[in-house]
This record gives sequence, structure tokens and C-alpha cells, in this order.
Amino acid sequence: MALFGVFQAALLLALLSLRTYQSEVLSELLPLTPESLEVSINSTQQRLYLQWRVHNLTYHQELKMVFQIEISRIETSNVIWVENYSTPVKWDQVLHWSWESKLPLECATHFVRIRSVVDDASIPELGLWSNWSSWEEVDVQKSLGQGSLFIFPKDKLVEEGSNVTICYISRSPENNISCHLEGVPIHGEQLNPNVSTFSFNNVPFIRVTGTNFYCIMNKHETSGTILYVSKVLEEPKDFSCETQDLKTLNCTWNPGHDTALIGFPSQRYTLFESFSRKKKLCARKNWCDWQVAPDSQETYNFTLIAENNLRRRSVNVFFNLTHRVHPMKPFKVVLKSISATNATMTWKVHPVGNYSTLLCQVELHGGGKVIQQHNVSITTNGQYFLSELEPITQYVTRVRCAAAQHFWKWSQWTRQSFTTLEAAPSEAPDIWRNVKSMLGSRTVTLFWKPLSKSQAHGKILFYNVVIENLDKSSSVKLLSIPAPANGTELTLDQKCSYQIHVTANNSAGTSPASVIGISRDSGNKKVEERRIQGTEDGFSLSWKPQSGDVIGYVVDWCDYPQDPSCPLQWKNLGPNTTSTVIRSDAFRPGVRYNFRIYEISTERIAYLLEKKTGYSQELAPSNNPQVTISNLTSHSFILNWKDYSTDSQSGFIQGYYVYLKHTAEQCHPGFEKAVLSDDSVCCKYNIDNAEQKTFVVENVQPESFYEFLVTSYTSVGEGLHDTFTKVTIPDEYSHVLIRIIVPMIFCLVLFMVVCYLMSQWMKDKCYPDIPDPYKSSVLSLIKYKESHHPTIMKVNDCIPDAIEVVNKLEGSKIQFLGARKSLTETELTKPAYLYVLPAENYSGPSPFICFENFTYNQAASDSGSCGHVPKRPTTPPSQLALLTSSENLLKSLEQNYMNSLGESPAGETSLNYVSQLASPMSGDKDSLPTNPPGPALGSEYRMQMAVTLGLASPSPSENSSLSVTLLDQGEHCR
Repeated sequence: MALFGVFQAALLLALLSLRTYQSEVLSELLPLTPESLEVSINSTQQRLYLQWRVHNLTYHQELKMVFQIEISRIETSNVIWVENYSTPVKWDQVLHWSWESKLPLECATHFVRIRSVVDDASIPELGLWSNWSSWEEVDVQKSLGQGSLFIFPKDKLVEEGSNVTICYISRSPENNISCHLEGVPIHGEQLNPNVSTFSFNNVPFIRVTGTNFYCIMNKHETSGTILYVSKVLEEPKDFSCETQDLKTLNCTWNPGHDTALIGFPSQRYTLFESFSRKKKLCARKNWCDWQVAPDSQETYNFTLIAENNLRRRSVNVFFNLTHRVHPMKPFKVVLKSISATNATMTWKVHPVGNYSTLLCQVELHGGGKVIQQHNVSITTNGQYFLSELEPITQYVTRVRCAAAQHFWKWSQWTRQSFTTLEAAPSEAPDIWRNVKSMLGSRTVTLFWKPLSKSQAHGKILFYNVVIENLDKSSSVKLLSIPAPANGTELTLDQKCSYQIHVTANNSAGTSPASVIGISRDSGNKKVEERRIQGTEDGFSLSWKPQSGDVIGYVVDWCDYPQDPSCPLQWKNLGPNTTSTVIRSDAFRPGVRYNFRIYEISTERIAYLLEKKTGYSQELAPSNNPQVTISNLTSHSFILNWKDYSTDSQSGFIQGYYVYLKHTAEQCHPGFEKAVLSDDSVCCKYNIDNAEQKTFVVENVQPESFYEFLVTSYTSVGEGLHDTFTKVTIPDEYSHVLIRIIVPMIFCLVLFMVVCYLMSQWMKDKCYPDIPDPYKSSVLSLIKYKESHHPTIMKVNDCIPDAIEVVNKLEGSKIQFLGARKSLTETELTKPAYLYVLPAENYSGPSPFICFENFTYNQAASDSGSCGHVPKRPTTPPSQLALLTSSENLLKSLEQNYMNSLGESPAGETSLNYVSQLASPMSGDKDSLPTNPPGPALGSEYRMQMAVTLGLASPSPSENSSLSVTLLDQGEHCR
């Protein structure tokens, strides 16, 4: 017990000593106040930097303390920031703290103070705040220097989306200052008379050269700053590392936006491996190489660090090297042993360290899609056999490989193309025919569709057409049609049946044959054509089978029915099909399409089953019928028009509208009023029968005007309202007058025609026409001479055998042929004639030609005839002597005749002449005796006038006549 008491006493003494020590320590820690506070600034970063010390700490003593920092602006009472800063404190340690100001430090005066408290659980008694330090003033404006206008911050760098405050400082509050951001005026908040601030929230990225802010003072002094706004530095994405040869690692990532600005570099990337503690600054922004350690390190832990002037980001990746093998692409890909349906593919790969097995993937492409895909395990060389290929087809093969044990990624593809060889066509051509019968023969037009690429197995060179006459087994004809023809025309006997075989041929062989039969009957029996209505999806056709013994059906049509050379299109259908839909991109609205449905017998002969016609979409008529008027009366008239041609119809004609206009504006029964597009009012009649092509307009008013128009209409609408045709209604009694006047006019015209014909007959019989002397054959022997006074005929142009002159004077003397003998009218009772007599030794009929000039003898002119000469007159010797020399006589006559031309008035010269062509007429005035002693044959012609400009009638005396008759033995002056 004594020992226990001693121990208890010792314990109490120890506790008392400890208590005394704590009291001493506490008494020493009470004055732990921050001292030696210093404040500095960084204008670029707009930060305040504080440093201070805590005195009265014992050597090697360390306490956890909390420092409370207050920051005021403009005035100490305007506290803008309070922060508690906790940190362990040692003896004689300098403590640091910084604060970034949203407002540029140059724009206002700042005040800073600090106090502390011990935050140590072992000494809870010291949990009281110390006294505040004195305020430290930060006034940057005092160091601005000379100048009247300042803007802060200068060239600040911020991230996109940040909040920024800009201020200006003016030396005088009386200055007029306006500020602009990118040229747009802005207004700020005034801190004091000399300072204004501008706050911008969520600033955007505008350009790499920065955003411009400037202020203008008193309209002439300018100051500004550039706000550099960069893209936000992003965390690298898709960071990954891999190897192709187990010697080099290739790390890649997606860097995101580039944060580079003018004057500020782009972000930097650093690769750090934690196991080896190695670091590498990457030269590029999206990938970096890393050499694998020679000690064969298999596990790696990489950290990728991205940083710029404003931010720092990092990502890491951990992997095993053997699990990140990405082989290089295969090489030397070769296709060999290529046939029409098979080929062998070989390739090589690069080795990957000690890996001996790679997995390779082989793909076969054709027509832009994957046809085959296969996986093959190889070491260094690969091979694969490609089968089931199409002939004459271009294919593309490609191969890639990956690690077989630890699959990471496929290598890049290596591709190679090749083309298979040709093979014989596998399908028979799809054929059809069109049969036309004419003049005991048939014209069969064969059509066939080109084989598809998969059916042709090569380039089709020609088509063989074999024509077999079934009635003559030995009659076979072969035609070879060069490609790319898709048809031919045959002329066959109408009395025979035929079977036609068509095959397609390429360089490798012949296709199976298509067979079609042509019977004696063309198979185009008359069937009723039915109307159908098409839709946007095409024409829906259906039919009823007529016999069960068929092997199929064929529907044919023409895509362009308005084109005479349009080739047929057709569609083959199975024997159990009774409906189909015909579609074509060529179908157009307003065009009528005709469809024929055939059934194919077991003998492959086509028989017409049905006909269909219709429009994919009906349209209103594009033109109106051509209308004519008939039976126009005072009370009615009839309109007639012809049917449209099928090709010109844009829809099925359902009827016609008859429009009628009249000033009365009263519609006849059956008509209804209608308002046209030009707001004119007319009467309208509906003819709902498309077959009706006439219309009777009744109850019209006589002596008035009507206008009419006929339009057709379909299910869509009617035709255009073209120009109306005007018709004039006649008087009520005009038709009666026409019935009377027309026969009278006809009878009058008939009477005039009969009279004219009778007068012509009378003239020909009683007063025949006198021939034109210029057209007489007598003048053909006359030689015309050029002279100032042209003549009709000269006497010396005729050389007669003999001339006899008979002279008759009518009250005046006449000088004839140089004879100086004067004669009176009473001495001779007949006119003077000049006869050309035949030669003396001539015996027989005496042909003659008698010329009579009425200019010489007016009395002869009145007689209008030239009579016969009864005999040779007795002529004085002087005259007979003259007659013996005909040439002298003619010259003398000519001279006297020409001398008399100037004495006769112009326009009175006439010539009567007689030839031997006809017998003379009797009973004329002053004619010679009708019974001449000799048979003198002659012809008498009526008087004709031959007048030449400037020609005068020659006359020795004013009343005289001269007649000349030329007679010979058949030769005459013509």
C-alpha cells in the first residue's frame, strides 16, 4: 500500500508539471499574429501577391493555422473579397497567397489585411482569432505616368465563354469619352468621375488576331486594347497506343480545338510513362512515337498532358504491349488460274516479333457490294481459292490481317482487281413477234431483248435466226443478225406454218434457243377493245382465259404510240396468271396506250385474247373540232364536225359543248347561260353523246348575226375557248328568190352560149375570115429591102412569065407603064388589072394570081373582088412590046408604084390578091363575065388591109385601080 501511495503521488506531480508547461506554452502562443505583410501586383495576370510571416513560434515548432484575408476596393469599408487560407506554419516561414481580380488592378485602389487562428486539435484553447493586421494599400494609378486616357487590361488572354471587365482612366472628369467594341458603341458603369468600367459576359471567339476595344476622347485622342479570346483547351480524346512490330509504340489521340492565337502558341502535348518515369514532348498535336525499352517491358502506363497558357488537362492509358499489336497491311496480292467461274488468290504478310500466326480476312467485291467473305489463318504466306464466280465479270478482292492470339485491330486493306473469262450464254433470248398480212404474204417482225450481263456471260456477237417451214420439213433458212440489233423482219408464205428459233452467240458458245410459232392464221382475230384507266403505279390489266391448254400469256404495248417506228414492249406471264400491272417510266399523261393480251399455246403460237386501251392520266382536249355550216336558212342552220384521230386525243371524249352568242342574250330551249373566262355571257348546250357529230341550231332570227364555238370535253375538263365563228342568218324570202333567180340566170347564160355558137357558125359559112397577107405563102418569095419608107410588096420581087395590063379610068387620066396615052372612065367599063400570064407555049388551064389595089381605084375597092380574065386582051403594040420584057415592065411598075407612095394618105393602102387555092365566087359587084373563053383557074380573097407606118397609097390619078394577075405553068410568086 505504501508503494501504491508513492506511485500515486509521483503521478500527481507529473500531471501538475505538465499542466504548468501547457500554461507556459499557451502564454507564449497568444500573440501569434501575422506580421511583415507585403503586397505586390502582376498587371498581366491581374493578380495580387501576398507574403507574410508568423513570429513567436519556437524552433522546430509547426502548427496548423488558418489565415483570414480581406480585400477592399476604393475604400476599406468596401470589402469585396474574404477568404480563409489554411496551411501548416513553421518557425520563420514566409507564407504566400495570391488573388486574381476581375477588375483590372489599375482601375481602382485596393486594400488588404490579414489575421490568423491556430487550427490544431491538440491545442483547442488557441482557437481564437488574432488581431487584424494593418491595411495595406495598393494604388497602381500613382505609377501610370504621363497621359490623359488609359485602358486596362492590356492585351488580356482569356478563354471563350469567360467574363471580362475593362476600364478606362481619364485624368480629367470633364473629358468627352466614347468607347467601342468591334466598332459598336457601348456604355459602361462609372466607378468614380475618372474611371468607368465595362463588363462582358461569355465572350465569344471572333478571330485569332483578337477582339478590338477602343475609346475616343474629345473626338481626336484614341486609346485601346486587344482582348485575346482562345478556344477552350479540351481533354484529348481517343487516346490509344499500339505497335506494328513490337519495337515502336505509336500513340494517337484527338486533340480537339486548336487554342493558338496570334502571339500565343498552340497547346503542347507531353507523353509521360509512369513505370519508367520517362517523359517526351510530342512534336505533333495528334500522335507521338515511343521506343519500346530494350528490357522487353510489357506493361505500360502512359499519361498524356495537354496544356496552354490558361489551362492544363491530362488523360492516361494502361495496356500490355502484346495486346496492342496492329500488323502492317499484306503485300504481293496475286490472282492466278483465272477461269470463267474460279480464281486463286495469294498474298504475303510482314512478320510481327515472335508471333507466328495471323488471322487474315478475304473479301470479294462485285457490283459495288461484298459477295464473299472468308477468314484464313496464316504464318507468312496466304492463299485462298475463289469459286462460284460469274463469267466475264470484273471483281475486286482485298485482304487484311490481325493478331490471332490477342486480337486488337485489323491491318489496312490491300486490294487487287481481276476479270473472269467468257462462257456461253446461260439463258435463251426473250423474243416476241408482230405479224402483218398483205397481198398473199405475211410480214413477221421479230423482237428480242438483250441478255443481261449475268445471262450473256460475255459480249454477244450475233444472233442466229432459224426459220423452219413446218409444211416442208426440208425447208430451213438460217439468218445471222449482228449485235447489237434487237430484231429483224421476215417475209413468210401465208399458206404455211413456221417455227422460228433464236439464239444468242458470243466467243465462247451459243445460248439455248427461244422458239415461237407462226400459224397459217395470223392469230389477230377481231376482239372488242375495252377501255381502262391508268394510275400513277401503271396500268392494271386482267383477262379471262379462253382455253386451259396454254403455256403462258404475253402482254405487248408501245411506249411511244405516236412514233410510227416505236418498237414493241412485252411482258411474259405464267399460265396461271390472269392479271398484271404494266409499269414504264415512259408513260406520259395525255397519251393513249394500247395493250394486247395473247395466250401462248403448247405449239408456242400466240393467239390474240383481248385488247385494252387507256391513259395513265387523262387531260383536257388540247384542240377543238373543225366545224362546218350546212343548210343555212332564215330559221336554222346545222353544225357539222369530224371525229378526232386517236393519236390527237388527250383523253376519252365524253361529249361536246356548243356555245352560242347573240345580241338578244336569250337562250334557246336546251341551252343554259354560261359565263366565259373573258366575262362574256353566252348560251351553252351539252351533247353527252361522243358519237354525235352534228347539231341543229333552230329558232334563229332572220337577218341577224350569231357566233358559235364547239368544244369537246373529257373526264378532266373541256377544250380551250378559242375564237368564235360568226354566221349571218339570211332574209326569210331570200331562199325563194334564189330558187327563181338561179334558174333564170342559168337559162340566160345557156341562151347566150347558144347564140354565140350560132353566130360563129354563120360567120364561118357566110363571112369567112380573110387570111393575113403577112402570113401568106406568096410573101415568102419577096425580098425585103431596108429603106426609110417600108413597103408591103415590090413588083420586081415577083418574076412572072407574062403580064397583061387592063386599064380603067374613072373620070381622070392614069399614066401606066410609061405609055403617054390618056384614057377616060367611059372608055373602059372594068377596072385596071395586072395579070401575070403563062408562057406562050403553055396550053391548058390558065392558073393566075390577081392583085388589086383599092388605093388606085376606089370603085374597085367598093367591089371587093377580083374577077376572072375572060381572055387575053388585045394590047397595043407598044404595050405588047413592053410585055415581052417582063423585067423592064416590073421595074417600070415598081418605079411608078413607089413614086405614088408619097401621094397617098397614110393608112389607106390596101391589097387584094387572088391565088390558085380555091374557085372564084360569083355574083360579086363589078365582077368579070362568068363565062370566060379559057378555063382560067383562080381564087378570090376578100379584101385585107396591110398598113405600114409612113406608107402612102400610090396613084397616078386620084381615081384609078390597078390589078395584076400572074400566070405561069405552076410556079408562082409567093
